[in-house]
Amino acid sequence: MTLSTFESFLQRVSEVTGISSQSELASVLNINRSAITQARKKDSIPGKWILQLYKKFGLNPDWIETGVGQTFLKGPGSMTMEFKNIPKVKARLCAGGGSFEVGSEIEGYYSFQHEWLSSKGASDRMVLMDIFGNSMEPELKDGDTVLIDESQKDILAGALYAVGVDDTIMVKRIEKHPSKLVLLSDNRDYAPVFLQDSEINNVRIIGKVLWVCREFR
Repeated sequence: MTLSTFESFLQRVSEVTGISSQSELASVLNINRSAITQARKKDSIPGKWILQLYKKFGLNPDWIETGVGQTFLKGPGSMTMEFKNIPKVKARLCAGGGSFEVGSEIEGYYSFQHEWLSSKGASDRMVLMDIFGNSMEPELKDGDTVLIDESQKDILAGALYAVGVDDTIMVKRIEKHPSKLVLLSDNRDYAPVFLQDSEINNVRIIGKVLWVCREFR
């Protein structure tokens, strides 16, 4: 089956950048996910996206748009691949009611391309954590590992965050209203959590979820 213009674009960019979802693409481009939905419907690639991908990854604009020509303007062989180790901690993020496993002990380190990390945020403030529970399915599944940037605490509506409430930590989408915070699950079996007044003071935004990896079982 022949892929649409948009789907071909998404597949090309994913293969060379590691972008694994529409949410991640939206984060890289600093746009709302709804803009990606609209581009998919129109089967088009906005010019601003092409410019952003060129600036962040050095991708050839012609290749981004058509798939023809060299992938990188200087050629992939000329790019220096430097890697940075990101710690994975013992604490787990609950996709459910909340996790008391908040230990900061480091279980190991995982290597990422430094240039890619820098395009996402502050690499020195990043950490990996495992997910357990099903409240964020289908976006995040039990056993997934997520990359969190602890420097990104400003709330963007609908984005994924690691968040602490009292003594528990979890992963949720967050919406900020004048007098309350709403913690949202993707799984509709879980009701939104509304935090108001003094309850808001007990909330800690640990960081923004940037990336997810999944081991097939």
